[in-house]
Amino acid sequence: MKVEIWSDVVCPFCYIGKRKFEAALAQFAHRADVQVVWRSFELNPDLRPVPGQSVYQSLAQAKGISEAESRRMSDYVTQAAQEVGLAYDFDRAVPANTFLAHQLIHLGAHHGRQDAAKERLLAAYYREGRDLNDPETLVQLGTEIGLAAAETRQALAAGTYAAAVRHDEYQARQIDVRGVPFFVFEDKYAVSGAQPAEVFAGVLAKVWSESKPALAAVADGATCGPDGCA
Repeated sequence: MKVEIWSDVVCPFCYIGKRKFEAALAQFAHRADVQVVWRSFELNPDLRPVPGQSVYQSLAQAKGISEAESRRMSDYVTQAAQEVGLAYDFDRAVPANTFLAHQLIHLGAHHGRQDAAKERLLAAYYREGRDLNDPETLVQLGTEIGLAAAETRQALAAGTYAAAVRHDEYQARQIDVRGVPFFVFEDKYAVSGAQPAEVFAGVLAKVWSESKPALAAVADGATCGPDGCA
């Protein structure tokens, strides 16, 4: 079963949704047969980070709200994150354009480390205050999940995976993704938002049952088994 997830690494509900989906997947009997594919989505592709500007100021400017309101919004998602075991630190977070970060995730996928790359970037942004605008920071994060520094540096400088990011975003437009996280199961069912784990569990079970339908017995007669005949 394939599950594609469109998300951004500076989307607070994307990290929360990841945890809730993981909780459902951990309890799914056929989890070994589930392929999770992370797809790129930029919430603010035109962002030009201002050195020294806080996340609160950046959000306030982008949404046309006060900095106080921006802080209240951040407090709300911080509380939501705590419910799934995540400790957000918006005071340290650095506003970022995520185009390069998404390219790192694609490089990670090339080496079978896509989920590790996604997780590392989310933690770096929300919990550690790392600057995802800085290519050398991304190189360092890549080495922490087993990617070669030289290859990572070259791939980011050359834009090796830029087209892959743009293709993910093109696909998002084709299926009318308006917000993230956005989960697509087997190209058939979609779930929008950081839904409760129970919702994800139900969709996983439904998609699996439809792809592996149980046999319907149309006749029942005498049989033999390991314990004898009946």
